[in-house]
Amino acid sequence: MSDLIAKASIDRRLAEVITPVIEGLGFELVRVRYQGGKTPSIQVMADKPDGGIEVDDCATISTAISAHLDVEDPIEEAYNLEVSSPGIDRPLTRLKDFDAWQGYTAKIETENMIDGRRRFKGELAGTEGSEVLIEIEEGTIGLQFDWLSDAKLVLTDDLIRDVLRARKDKGEIDETQFDEVETIIDSEDDARLPEQKD
Repeated sequence: MSDLIAKASIDRRLAEVITPVIEGLGFELVRVRYQGGKTPSIQVMADKPDGGIEVDDCATISTAISAHLDVEDPIEEAYNLEVSSPGIDRPLTRLKDFDAWQGYTAKIETENMIDGRRRFKGELAGTEGSEVLIEIEEGTIGLQFDWLSDAKLVLTDDLIRDVLRARKDKGEIDETQFDEVETIIDSEDDARLPEQKD
């Protein structure tokens, strides 16, 4: 099965080294990417199994995997280590992500052309076996997870509202912060409504 967590061989090597460390701390690896160039970097996205990783969690993960990378030394040159949360418009890198975010809009790209296209945008409809289901204009289609080269959620008002509501329910943000964001989203929705004519 394709692995969108770590694409290139160096990414897969890094994932082998850091996954046990991240999981030992109670988190999950969402994605790892090595970026070469003048100042190479290792970009790590991690999350809690039930979501809601915080800045302090990222710092803890960074300290732990930095020490482990120093010992294993998979990258010979100097590099920057960046640890972050997946964000609201998160990448979808594991088959279970497509079930977890069912009902939300996503963009999916495939390695090869399928019926004349490689890009699909629509509402996620879960999974069936090893297929990712997505509802596009033509109807619901199934794409083998192995065919995917990239997938991520699209930032929508519903996604923002639901993620913040879940964080409020867990006590990660307070009622006032949630109400302020909901008011902004509602006012933006109102501004987009077509003018009513008498």
